[in-house]
Amino acid sequence: MEEIRRVGVLGAGTMGNGIAHVFARNGFEVVLCEVEQRSLDRGLETIRKNLDREVAKGKLAGSEAAAALKRIEGTLDRTALGDCQFAIEAATEKFEVKRELFKELDRTLPAEAVLASNTSSISITRLAAQTQRPGQVVGMHFFNPVPVMKLVEVIRGLATTQASFDTVKGLAEKLGKTPVEVNDAAGFVSNRVLMPLLNEAMFAVMEGVATAEAVDEVFKLGMAHPMGPLTLADFIGLDVCLDIMRVLEEGIGDPKYRPCPLLIRMVDAGWLGRKSGRGFYQYGS
Repeated sequence: MEEIRRVGVLGAGTMGNGIAHVFARNGFEVVLCEVEQRSLDRGLETIRKNLDREVAKGKLAGSEAAAALKRIEGTLDRTALGDCQFAIEAATEKFEVKRELFKELDRTLPAEAVLASNTSSISITRLAAQTQRPGQVVGMHFFNPVPVMKLVEVIRGLATTQASFDTVKGLAEKLGKTPVEVNDAAGFVSNRVLMPLLNEAMFAVMEGVATAEAVDEVFKLGMAHPMGPLTLADFIGLDVCLDIMRVLEEGIGDPKYRPCPLLIRMVDAGWLGRKSGRGFYQYGS
């Protein structure tokens, strides 16, 4: 396969705009695709602000930031992905949504192109089976905030070829990231370990063991965590936490992955954390 220079990113939300940012910053042409103009504009503005922040901190020259921004083409038309040599989806953590995206990517991208998912929990093997190129489907799980965090979990599906795995691992390295090889299992490593911890912290609050503030203080002061588990859950998004817990519960089949009832109620109430202004804490005015 020829050297990858043009990549597609589906989704301009928190993860998608971060992924587009790091690809563009490292010299790749990026097609950033969204389903509505408002979301696309918000994603592009976030990239602009984050590049400006890097310039202010001396991490990037102003000319480099401007050049990176010019390398990003925002679009609502997925046919614009047709000449991309690689694409990664960063859509909502729901299999039904990702299934349709992978079918469309399979139809749209060149036959030799590798397709990746930024999923944090859904089976790569299952996503690959939606395409006619299962050997060319790989998990590429970035961490938030993408421009800052070094880790990328690179996940092999059952059919993933060594060449496709090596392509994605090499891309991660070109982005200045540290790729870690993980096999396909619900939640991979990161969320299989992290999400039950956050879920158990929620049980502690629900059962009156301690307040959210107290739980977080225990982890910050006693375990040297930079932020407590409930602050982190609010940062991730409680709806995302719930989606991942449900994937773990279904995929592993062990009742220890049962989502906390308080988490379910909060999501039903629209208390999704930072992005909604209220979760375990209140944000903004």
